Amino acid sequence: MYKEIIVTTIFKTLYIFSKITPNIVKAFIAKVISKIFIRVHHKYNRVAMSNLNFIFKNNKTDKEKKVMIENMYYNLIQNIGSFIENQNITKNRLLQKVTFVNENIMINALESNRPIIFITAHLSNWEILPLAIASKYTPLVGVGRPLKQPTLDKILKRNREKFGIKMIPKSGAMRGLAKSMKEKKVVGLLIDQNIEGIDVDFFDKKVMHTTSAALLSYKYDAIVIPCFIKRVDTEKYIATFYKPIDVPKNLQLDKYILLHTQKQAKITEEIIKESPEEWLWIHRRWKANYPEIYS
Repeated sequence: MYKEIIVTTIFKTLYIFSKITPNIVKAFIAKVISKIFIRVHHKYNRVAMSNLNFIFKNNKTDKEKKVMIENMYYNLIQNIGSFIENQNITKNRLLQKVTFVNENIMINALESNRPIIFITAHLSNWEILPLAIASKYTPLVGVGRPLKQPTLDKILKRNREKFGIKMIPKSGAMRGLAKSMKEKKVVGLLIDQNIEGIDVDFFDKKVMHTTSAALLSYKYDAIVIPCFIKRVDTEKYIATFYKPIDVPKNLQLDKYILLHTQKQAKITEEIIKESPEEWLWIHRRWKANYPEIYS
């Protein structure tokens, strides 16, 4: 009881603070916190540095890698601030923050009367992306893991389910996703974590990649559209729709799944390379195939 009161009070205080504080001040605070994190958050620092050492090796100096980690924290802190500030945001206000590119891809997919799957990554402000899509185009079905803290989980769920978005639990999500496909709904999936699936190439290394989008595409003739968001400044973003993943349906199922999933990994890698400091390097992304790098 007391924990819930404390958490709620802190959250409301931060919400009020975010509303009355100028953007330049919020950006300065986020920068200060990111510099603190790079010095004290040893667990996540080790994971991030292990990933960067593994991928970039000597192509980047230790100093450059530390700057990338600090900038990653800077982006993450701004995301948290955005999450707090956007609790009661209107559709119009939200769409002033997010500009969409290649909208024809989205419009054509909606007109096709086929189920749609958006794939994206923990890049830039990934939490605001489905809200923006739901605000401008269509409601979504998303997948999420509940937080351990009940009050925070309630706040997170309320924020994620704005504008007609429905969240289904990560545990046993395929049943809910299959139901959504049958009803020709639009689904959003984060595909860049170490989740059970198949091995594909990612940054020239083998990595375990979820097959959910590929399986659903094959079985329900769903259109799979990569969509990624990039930060312009503290409150402005650009969300880009990319060409749907195209794989011939006459392939055997295992080959279809492999080729489709590899194409997902490839486009994700290409987008991350454009702004690597906005990707969440604190995931143990290569753990399934190279557990030793996190020792």
